[in-house]
Amino acid sequence: MSHPPALGLLLLTGGQGRRLGGPKHPRSHPSGCSWGGHLVEVFSTVSPKGPIQILGEPLPDRPDLYSLPDEGLGAAAALIQWAARSAPKAKRWWVVACDQVRWTPALLRVWLETAERHDPTETKWIVAIAQERLQPLGGFLPGDLRGRMVGLDVVRIRDLVRALPNMPLKWDSPVWDDVDTPADLARWEGGSPHGGTP
Repeated sequence: MSHPPALGLLLLTGGQGRRLGGPKHPRSHPSGCSWGGHLVEVFSTVSPKGPIQILGEPLPDRPDLYSLPDEGLGAAAALIQWAARSAPKAKRWWVVACDQVRWTPALLRVWLETAERHDPTETKWIVAIAQERLQPLGGFLPGDLRGRMVGLDVVRIRDLVRALPNMPLKWDSPVWDDVDTPADLARWEGGSPHGGTP
């Protein structure tokens, strides 16, 4: 009997990026990939055989990866719609937004090991508390919780997290600093692309 991979990737690329003048996922990353492509590379280094799903717009540098439609109603609605579709098996899904551009394989390994240590049976949605805020995106959603998302009537992703078994872990790291505005972009491009270690 085959076992599902330990980790899958669900990459959200449906944001409009209005404050940056357009979509974020195709922007160029210092690694040489698009922003979205960089996160795929980070994931594939840590989980080479893990399934990858793109929720939103396709990646220009990874046309081989099929993208699932996102109706543009926000991250919570997109995840609920994703949960209602068939998907490959994975014990956990790394649910990450395309503007979380500071991730590296080393940082993802540390974060995954932290999640596995605190939730070895994959029963809780692992999310970070950083900068005194809940950070749902970038966390780990157990595959077995997908079915419990179907039909939930929530608008905000924080409310979606709270509607399911979850475990917030304090994990301060620059990886949670999204690039939402021109000022954010200038700070990121003017400093270290990865912003240090946790």
